[in-house]
Amino acid sequence: MSIYESDHTKFMREFLEQHPEEVESQRKGRAIWWDKKPEERAPTPSMRHAPRSGGAEHTFEPAGGSEKSFDADDNSQENA
Repeated sequence: MSIYESDHTKFMREFLEQHPEEVESQRKGRAIWWDKKPEERAPTPSMRHAPRSGGAEHTFEPAGGSEKSFDADDNSQENA
């Protein structure tokens, strides 16, 4: 009994066998976005401006553009 393999999976497997340099290219590309140590990642944004549940939603200022509705984030470059 054989396991089903889609045409796309077959193509990719054969392509990568014929072009092993692409595997290294994939590894480098993934490292740019995903393979990071915790100290290499961007800091987690603060939750200071996160809405609170339980009725606090009405405390937001009226619409008029986000630049006028919210103060600068406490970990933004403006406060540095």
